[in-house]
Amino acid sequence: MKGKKLLLIMVAGAALCACATRTSQAVVKEEPTLKSVLGDKFLIGVAMNTFQSSGRDTNGVNIVKKHFNAIVAENCMKCQTIHPQEDRYNFRQADEFVKFGEDNGLTVTGHCLIWHSQLAPWFCVDKDGNNVSPEVLKQRMKDHIMTVVGRYKGRIKGWDVVNEAIMENGSYRNSKFYQILGEEFIPLAFQYAHEADPDAELYYNDYNMHFKGKRDAVVKLVNDMKARGLRVDAVGMQGHVGMNYPDLADFEQSIVAFASTGAKVMITEWDMSALPEVNRTANIADTVAFRKALNPYPVSLPDSVSEKWNKRMAEFMNLFVKHSDVISRVTAWGVSDGDSWKNGFPVRGRKDYALLFDRDYQPKPFVKDLLEKSITK
Repeated sequence: MKGKKLLLIMVAGAALCACATRTSQAVVKEEPTLKSVLGDKFLIGVAMNTFQSSGRDTNGVNIVKKHFNAIVAENCMKCQTIHPQEDRYNFRQADEFVKFGEDNGLTVTGHCLIWHSQLAPWFCVDKDGNNVSPEVLKQRMKDHIMTVVGRYKGRIKGWDVVNEAIMENGSYRNSKFYQILGEEFIPLAFQYAHEADPDAELYYNDYNMHFKGKRDAVVKLVNDMKARGLRVDAVGMQGHVGMNYPDLADFEQSIVAFASTGAKVMITEWDMSALPEVNRTANIADTVAFRKALNPYPVSLPDSVSEKWNKRMAEFMNLFVKHSDVISRVTAWGVSDGDSWKNGFPVRGRKDYALLFDRDYQPKPFVKDLLEKSITK
């Protein structure tokens, strides 16, 4: 009898241990990521270069897969790359990028269809270099958009249809598109994109969107197109910011203004230069001193500057979260500091520290704080 009791006690004890083990395993939380922390507020995206979309930058790829749920092509879908000659398209890199997104369950954005920069040289001129007629340019725009958007129909969530067409004072940029077609080139581009893929979202994308003149002009542009029955699903606010610009209140005012059109708002190209602004027109006799002023942190970012940078980036993120009811995506313009276009801009050799992950692919302090806060909840 004693033996049976002892056996029952041992069995019960084992069952309790097994239950406790299962319980302890159940409460173990997975390591937080940007997409797990922010995914219920908006898509958290990143621009990928071809070293990443091809899989060559394995460290970058690991960060993309771990932290982000949306991607955009940094350069491989721009006109000069994807449509270098009138009768020739090059889809190799774009196909690779889209497949990467599909294989990894990521939301894919196409960037960009109509832009005056990184435009194939042939696009707006004839064989003699003169501007083509309005009819010719319309047809070229339509062919380009139909071909590119049509190729990825049903595979890409949305497109930056027109990029950077409005100046800070609210006037139209004097691009070839504007010279030949006037203001109508923007509605035409949105019309062609909708015809090519009626289910794809359509975006207008621009920088310095905190300027009142540009803000008012973009609001008018979106409202006018909507009044004509054209879809504008979101306004992309490029988040190329600096340590002392823009004022957060001005940036927030633009978020509210763009949302008032009924379109969503996207922070499309978020990075922040850690370097001071330099007046390149200044008369500086000491060339060595001037070069040092242009590239003040060639080895690493001083702790005092890093602290200010991270504090300001956190303030922007808090602003995005505050307006997550109208912001549908926040996208960093590159994976790590080494990828940033800010390096070498505006002069060669300049080293910047503009992105969410450092050159060793480690999260910056404000990102770590964001992730650690989720653990304590």
